[in-house]
Amino acid sequence: MEQEPIFRLDRTKFQMQTFEEADFNLHEKSKDYMECLRDAHYLISVAYNFDINHPPRLDRTIFEMRKHQM
Repeated sequence: MEQEPIFRLDRTKFQMQTFEEADFNLHEKSKDYMECLRDAHYLISVAYNFDINHPPRLDRTIFEMRKHQM
């Protein structure tokens, strides 16, 4: 079952600006870190095409752990 997206892009909120203006606006509108993590999790789920509530499991056959010799 396809879920309705949580976030929608509001194209009326964007405007042309210089790099300096964009940098100032970025720092001016700081978000709570949890909100940033939620946004990042959503964007990663869209980029890798997985359900946000059921992410894929880590394939442990690719990674290995070992001690470094000194």
